[in-house]
Amino acid sequence: MLRLTEEEIDFAEVTESVRSAGAGAVVLFLGTVRELTDGLRTDALEYDAYAPMAERKMAELEANARTKWPLDCVSVVHRLGHLDPGEVSVAVAVSSAHRREAFEAGQFLIDELKATVPIWKKEHRDGGTTEWVHPGLEAPSSPIPPS
Repeated sequence: MLRLTEEEIDFAEVTESVRSAGAGAVVLFLGTVRELTDGLRTDALEYDAYAPMAERKMAELEANARTKWPLDCVSVVHRLGHLDPGEVSVAVAVSSAHRREAFEAGQFLIDELKATVPIWKKEHRDGGTTEWVHPGLEAPSSPIPPS
């Protein structure tokens, strides 16, 4: 399951989508909207994407992960739209025969997703200021580092 959605992420469904009798390990990563970033209060995040390109890139990431690790199943779901602190913005679940491969592949998928998939994040901060953020695209003087 590779999906962009404006709906709340059902992380139990994401987890169940990768479980199988052949998998001895299931790893789930949830990215959530945090209340503070570098001491600045976050009122909300807003995610936007060019869906055809983002979904194509997500499929490439899955294919790449499968060449590196013997994976059973992979699911990546990313929210779009308005999210409040505490809400789940991304879920990455992987299953494999063994935990090491599942953990390594999960870390690879979330790291590469954040670095390469065209999903943009607009931070709405306390006081009404906003800023679009994407790893690798910030101006050098940006006060918010990639997360």
